[in-house]
Amino acid sequence: MGEEENVNRDKGFRLLGLVDVQNTPCAREAILHGAGGSVAAGLLHFLATSRVKRSFDIGFAGFMITTLGSWFYCRIKNSKIRVQQRMIKEGIKNKIIYEGTSHDPVGKPPGLS
Repeated sequence: MGEEENVNRDKGFRLLGLVDVQNTPCAREAILHGAGGSVAAGLLHFLATSRVKRSFDIGFAGFMITTLGSWFYCRIKNSKIRVQQRMIKEGIKNKIIYEGTSHDPVGKPPGLS
């Protein structure tokens, strides 16, 4: 029974059999934002025009636009954070390597004491 639960937990939720929403960064938030965007766009269009089919189409378009916009924004933000983390990691590594040597940019020049 414990093995069965682990298999189900590791499998996650797959959207259209393609995207593993649980393990893909930004996927869950993008889907949730898209759902909210679709409801808002479709409902507002329906209240304004009372055309059901057209409101569904607007809602679907709102879902696609909001999901993709949220996805790309989140992915770009995450990539910027990864670049900053890489730069900080490299700086810390250099600080450890050069600390106390004549190449240390933070240390005092060797002639001044």
